[in-house]
Amino acid sequence: MCFTLVNAQNIAWQSASFDVVKSNYKTFKTTQYAHVFSNSKNNIVRLAPELEGLTGVEIPLELYKNGTKSPLRLKLKEKSVVLVGIFQEKNEQFLQLDNSPYKATLLLQNGVTITGLPAVNVYALSYEKGIHTILPNAKGLFAVLGVVKMKQALVARNAEFPDGKLWNPTFIVEGFSDEKPLFEIIGGENKPVIDEGFPGTEGIQGGFEGGRVVKVGDTYHMFPTERAGEKGVEMYYDRVKTKIGHWTSKDAIHWKRESTILQASGTYAVTEDDNPMNDRRAAIWSYMPVFSKKENKWYGYYLAYTVHKEIEPNHSFGRIWRCESTVAGIDGIAGPYKDIGIIMEPGLDSQPWEGRQGVASFFPYPVGDKYFGFYSGAYPFASWADYPKKSGKGWFVALAESNSLEGPWTRLNKGLEPIKTIHPLFVENPIVSQLPNGLYIAIFDGGPDGWGHHLPNMMGYSLSKDGVNWSEAHYWPIETKVDKWWDIMRTPLCLIPEGNDVYTIVYNAIDLKKRFHPTGMVKLKLNREVMEQRLKELK
Repeated sequence: MCFTLVNAQNIAWQSASFDVVKSNYKTFKTTQYAHVFSNSKNNIVRLAPELEGLTGVEIPLELYKNGTKSPLRLKLKEKSVVLVGIFQEKNEQFLQLDNSPYKATLLLQNGVTITGLPAVNVYALSYEKGIHTILPNAKGLFAVLGVVKMKQALVARNAEFPDGKLWNPTFIVEGFSDEKPLFEIIGGENKPVIDEGFPGTEGIQGGFEGGRVVKVGDTYHMFPTERAGEKGVEMYYDRVKTKIGHWTSKDAIHWKRESTILQASGTYAVTEDDNPMNDRRAAIWSYMPVFSKKENKWYGYYLAYTVHKEIEPNHSFGRIWRCESTVAGIDGIAGPYKDIGIIMEPGLDSQPWEGRQGVASFFPYPVGDKYFGFYSGAYPFASWADYPKKSGKGWFVALAESNSLEGPWTRLNKGLEPIKTIHPLFVENPIVSQLPNGLYIAIFDGGPDGWGHHLPNMMGYSLSKDGVNWSEAHYWPIETKVDKWWDIMRTPLCLIPEGNDVYTIVYNAIDLKKRFHPTGMVKLKLNREVMEQRLKELK
């Protein structure tokens, strides 16, 4: 052992220079979201700060798992320590260091979490200056997480990060995988654009969640769910007595509240089931304005819930309402709006996967001479025998179809199965538009990495060539270009083209230090070359 092992924590481990010798192995920056294996979706979701910013080497996942690897040779430019991640599972697919000839020292127990794979211990291998084969003849998968200078104190500790098998590995992070990103994050606001205490937030205790932003002329119009709650009542109630507000802005940064479009009652249910005795408009969410060219007016689609004090989720048995602006034309977006009626609700066509919360959102979009609409469910029942209280976990979407925006809307395939090609466990509040080459793009909330849900914690998107079949999700790590002021990323409200292939996203997120959920803004730039390639790849 040539480096100094100490018990005091030293976060800044200094990297050492190296080259990969005569091979196709690629390097990566060791940071959150990094894909550590080539041709794989496994990425880092937890990382000891000692490793942050080092240079790792992508190991070919399948080659190492099946034992047909090619040697990894590194040219070290000084005495160095190579940091390797060893998976804590007794399995022939993973490298085992027990009784091995390799002189490795444990540095970081549970030092990294890689999605879909067992917990990782980080070991140190010491080498002199020169060319070396790393772990020659080793069988099984491991990770090369960095190379650091030998002349420094390296701290041995337990970082206590969880097992990566808690996360589903099937998500691709834009800019970190082997694929070229469709969108480059080019910047945005480094703090919320609407936060507690801003003008217009008076009486909104819990901040914002969901809705839509559209741009008419040079003005942005936002219709968020305002988690109003009641003074003197705990924050749980913020999710019940909600409003739909109308806000405007000229730059998507400075916002003015114009009016209240809808107000929920906040009245709790008196029965546990979906019963007309209960107030079915106790909470109102997810307002989606859509312009009808045929009728020359704005329609609003929104979600109304029954709410219950004891049963999770307290939002239950969602119904989708349609309303219309009483002012004709594109400038009638401010309303006022009048309710037309319910277009989708729990009923004989519902399936157990829609769960206690379904129907939980709705967004319509045109495809040819027809219309399709994403509708969602959550807290699924394993079977109808579990109705009304015994629900599981999962947030799913499926498609309905209609010949007009007015309806009637019919669940495709009678709603038998949700769409799991996007993500198998969580897709929430999708909003659909089209890219310049005609590809349909759905942006959505990719799910929290908090509250015990091991999900991407990023906004995501899916692509479709026909508006019906949707691709695997990609996710935007926007904190790589803007300061991360949130703990839990939530819902994108728009993908607005601004010209020159630049797009604006307004989004909601959660800072766990405060009750108020703020709103942020970020800019993306479309890569047209990648867009055309994606079109060719889609069936």
